Amino acid sequence: MTESNAADDNWLIDEDEEELPADGLGAPDQRLWRVLIVDDDVDVHAVTRLALRNVSFKGRELELFSAYSGREAYDILRDTPDIALVLLDVVMETDDAGLLLARRIREELHNAIVRVVLRTGQPGQAPEQRVIIEYDINDYKAKTELTTQKLFTTVISALRAYESLNMLERSRIGLGKILAGATNLYQIHSLREFASGVLNQVSAILDVGSDGVLCLMQGDTGVTTVVAATGHYAALNDAELMPTAHPLWPTIAKAFAEKKSQFEHPANVLFIHTQENREVAISVTPPWPLAQIQRDLLEVFCQRIAAAFDNLYMFGQLRKAQEATVVALADLAEFRDAGTGGHVRRVQLLSSTLTQRLHERGAYPDEITPQLLEMIGLASILHDVGKVATPDHILLKPGIHTPEERAEMQQHAAVGKSILERAARMVDGVSYLTYGAEIAGGHHEHWDGNGYPNQLKARQIPIAARIVAVIDVFDSLLHERPYKEPWPHTEAVSYIRDRAGKQFDPEVVAALLDMIERDPSVGRTPD
Repeated sequence: MTESNAADDNWLIDEDEEELPADGLGAPDQRLWRVLIVDDDVDVHAVTRLALRNVSFKGRELELFSAYSGREAYDILRDTPDIALVLLDVVMETDDAGLLLARRIREELHNAIVRVVLRTGQPGQAPEQRVIIEYDINDYKAKTELTTQKLFTTVISALRAYESLNMLERSRIGLGKILAGATNLYQIHSLREFASGVLNQVSAILDVGSDGVLCLMQGDTGVTTVVAATGHYAALNDAELMPTAHPLWPTIAKAFAEKKSQFEHPANVLFIHTQENREVAISVTPPWPLAQIQRDLLEVFCQRIAAAFDNLYMFGQLRKAQEATVVALADLAEFRDAGTGGHVRRVQLLSSTLTQRLHERGAYPDEITPQLLEMIGLASILHDVGKVATPDHILLKPGIHTPEERAEMQQHAAVGKSILERAARMVDGVSYLTYGAEIAGGHHEHWDGNGYPNQLKARQIPIAARIVAVIDVFDSLLHERPYKEPWPHTEAVSYIRDRAGKQFDPEVVAALLDMIERDPSVGRTPD
């Protein structure tokens, strides 16, 4: 290609190009444009490679692949992603091998964006008008007219078209991921889990992978906390605060200061400002600069998830209010019965651990739901809330109760269930109060049907109540009460084992014994 001719063709490349700074932060995309040469003539491959050896477009050079038959070319296209252009001979192993390949690319590989340029040495054998109409190709050239200059023009035009189509396709896929991803994020309740989900969605939208993604939050105090991190930045998950000595910090600080996203390759920081006046920064470090379409998609995504951050915060506040209510009710019951000490807190911990162990053992998969696993610990502290209605002279009596007093004492199960059921009806769906009502009303029922207040038996008793029933008695045996001294650990364990299938669900007892075998200190109070 002569110098003057190259200059004449430069308009194809220079249009809308951005000047990249020399400091490396704006380094060009390091991927190569992939071009497949398909021809059964070895000399055509050599000449084409020679003509294209110094060609580059938008700072990216060409990576040339060669195939010498339609079948070989099909295999390369099937197994090699991101081929932008196919320079395709018509006549190879058969007179129409090139035409058949062009059709297979679109119909079998479903590749609609690769540009296909037919080159033929026998134009009359495949008339141009018929080929253009019947086959989804992008250009048709006689080999004799493809001079070096014309080949250059054809390749650059094809690459520009491929880039535009590729960006449109990425935009379509990216928008779909935004819609699907943002919807899924609304179902996450933990801020750290939510942030991790956001990072996964950002990586998916980029579609180019990333060395790592980092989510940070800044409040009114100006302190920047790490919410979640992936890839090379995963170690920052263990750091509560963002280290100011970190290489990403200047760009992150700039995003917070200017309150807008920063795109300074390799550091790209997405800035999110929520209506609740929280500021979030998401730092991504893809291996090459983000294209404008990717920046636009990420900005759209940030707008979508800003509302999700606010909703998550409000959800968290409501959950905290609900948890505080549960704790207050439990503290009220324990306040009147000071002799129980930290009983309800120990029951909370052991109930949660035992339920998790049952889940790991595969027991009652239809009853041990994710909601139960999450809520049973806090719900269990409500098991004796009905004691607020028990007279002090009975509740605090140091000796053995009379039959009449015992009957009065047993009313606390029904009272607790009634109180909590009324409260639970004021909350949509399953809540701590829902499980609390089941536990309060059922933790004195027996597996064999000889318990109270309703003589339920076996799986008629809610699973939450069956679990807390074991833990409640186990902990009570191990600790001092007004009417008894603490039992030795081995005797308490033997009692629970002996009551399996009678008072207690045998599967729940088996899980507790499994826990104790793994850790003999289970249930013991630390010295």
